[in-house]
Amino acid sequence: MKLYTTLLFLCAISLYSCKDQPTTSEPVAEEPSETPDASEPFFKISLAQWSLNEPIRNGEMDPFTFAAKAKELGFEGIEYVSQLYTPFLATFEDKEVAMDSLVAKLNRETATHNIEDLIIMIDAEGELAFNDRNQTRDAINNHKRWIDAAEALGCHSIRINLFGEEDPEAWKRNSVRSLKALGAYAAPKGVNVIVENHGGLSSNASVLAEVMTEVNMDNVGTLPDFGNFCLQREGGARWGAPCIEEYDKYKGVEELMPHAKAVSAKSYAFNDAGEETTIDYTRMLQLVKEAGYTGFIGIEYEGSELDPVTGINKTRELLLSAAAQLNE
Repeated sequence: MKLYTTLLFLCAISLYSCKDQPTTSEPVAEEPSETPDASEPFFKISLAQWSLNEPIRNGEMDPFTFAAKAKELGFEGIEYVSQLYTPFLATFEDKEVAMDSLVAKLNRETATHNIEDLIIMIDAEGELAFNDRNQTRDAINNHKRWIDAAEALGCHSIRINLFGEEDPEAWKRNSVRSLKALGAYAAPKGVNVIVENHGGLSSNASVLAEVMTEVNMDNVGTLPDFGNFCLQREGGARWGAPCIEEYDKYKGVEELMPHAKAVSAKSYAFNDAGEETTIDYTRMLQLVKEAGYTGFIGIEYEGSELDPVTGINKTRELLLSAAAQLNE
C-alpha cells in the first residue's frame, strides 16, 4: 500500500511539472551566417597573354614562361594567344604532333605553377565570315584543332575573330553558319566558342548580338572587350591605322554582356589619378555587374607609355578601385 501511494504521488508531481512546461521549445540561437566581404570584387582577375606580346615577340620572354610570370604577378587564371606559339608550332612537320607537343608543354607549366587555363585567343587561322564556303570550311577546320587543344588544357573557351564580308547581312549569315559548325563540334568537348568585338562588323555590338540570338547555342557567346569598338580605320586597314569611326563602347558592352562568357579589361594609358584615359572603368564594371556576371575579367594592357608589367599592375589596381566604388 505504501508503495502504491508513493507511485501515485510521483505521478502527480510528474503531471504537474509537465503542465508547467512551455508547449514550444525556446528558439535555438543560430550561428551568424557568413556575409560576403564588401571589399571583395564581384569578379576574379585573369591575365591575357597579349599584355606581354611585345617582350614575347621581341624574343625577350619565352611564351612558355607565361604561367610562371602570371603566378608571380598574383593572377589566378591565364588566357593564351595562339599566334605567340606559331614559331614553336612551325618547328614540326606534322600539325597534330605540333599541337600535342604544345599542349603537353603548357599543361606542365600550369601544373607546376598551379594556375588555371581559361581561354585560347585564336588568330590567323582563316576567316570565318566570307561567302566562299571553301575558305570558311578551311578556317573552321583550323579552329577545330584549337578546340581540341582547349579541351586538353581544360580551357572553358576559345576566342575567335569574325572577319569576312563587308555587307552586314552577308556577314551575319556567314558568321551564323560558322559559329553553328564550331559550336556543334565544341559542345561535347565542354568548350565554348566566344566572339570578341575585335574590328570590323564584330565591333558593331548590335549586329554581333543579333548573330548570337540567331545562333542560339549554349556554348556560343561573346567576349566583350572594353576598348575594341573601332568600326573603320583610315585606308580600310584592319589594324594599326587611326580609327575614323567607333561604336559607343558603353552601349556595346551593355549589348554584348547578355551573351558574355568572359570579359576583357582593355587598357592603353593612365592619368596621374590612375584612371584609364579613354575608358571609364567604374561605368564599365557597373554594366558588367548589372548583367549578373561574376566570372573572370582578363587584363589586356595594350599601351606603349609603360612597360607591360607596370601597365598590367595599373590595370589591376584600377579594376579593384572601380569595383570598390561599386561596393560603397
